[in-house]
Amino acid sequence: MAQPEVSDFAQAVIERMADCKDPRFHQIMSSLVRHAHAFMREVDLTPAEWMAGIEFLTATGKKCDEKRQEFILLSDTLGLSMLVVALDQARGAKALAGAPGDKPTEATVQGPFFWPGAPQLELGADIGEGHPGEPTYYHGRVTDTAGRPIAGCELDVWSGDADGLYDMQKGDAMSLRAQFRTDEHGNYRFWSIRPTFYPVPGDGPVGRMLDKMGRHLNRPGHMHMMLNAPGHERLVTHIFVKDSPYLDSDAVFGVRNSLVVEFPQHAPGRAPDGRHMNKPYYTAQFDLRLVPSAA
Repeated sequence: MAQPEVSDFAQAVIERMADCKDPRFHQIMSSLVRHAHAFMREVDLTPAEWMAGIEFLTATGKKCDEKRQEFILLSDTLGLSMLVVALDQARGAKALAGAPGDKPTEATVQGPFFWPGAPQLELGADIGEGHPGEPTYYHGRVTDTAGRPIAGCELDVWSGDADGLYDMQKGDAMSLRAQFRTDEHGNYRFWSIRPTFYPVPGDGPVGRMLDKMGRHLNRPGHMHMMLNAPGHERLVTHIFVKDSPYLDSDAVFGVRNSLVVEFPQHAPGRAPDGRHMNKPYYTAQFDLRLVPSAA
């Protein structure tokens, strides 16, 4: 019986999948095995280094709970999450090739701090009141790529506070997050805070990895948005603050130039929605375009 040698192990594993009934799974696992084995040969991996890798992944899993997803953080900081997003958008662009209309809003990473079940509030509600941060009025319009307004679009929004902390990290109940629905003209509006830059969690295995890589932990200030509308592809994106630090070195590689938005400051007085502000405030206007599901 011929035994596999160093260069043969990958093919031996792939051949064991001869009875796999799922062609796509077979394709993915075959490629994974080939690349993983090639990586080990390229770096001449030692048993101690392989065990360190296993211990790192074990620690990453142990750091996960219902409010924290360390594996998403690992994927984000290695650029893998954004690669998947970019590949998905490339498929969408190919499907839309030649179709009239504007380009869809660019997507970016979801991040590890999405919390399903945010409270459903009326348009114009203030989710930032009582939380650290400078008041900001967010508004815009949701359309499809042909410019048709999308009424009733479900819009989840969330962000950290002015100290760079999300509710999950503080152990609080839900805060600085909500769900809205666009009006009959596709408009959305709400009040929150002007988001600031913040570090991703550095107290776990991913933080230790970044430190050893010589990398910082910081993300530029941004407001998360997730849009769902019948007949359209889901969109996960951000609004980035134009003058925020770390726009050019986001720890998770999520910045898209088209998502960087001006946050002009305004003197106290009457805000765009008629609200009287007794202190300075900011506004952020951003329109979003969704891809029809048929594409």
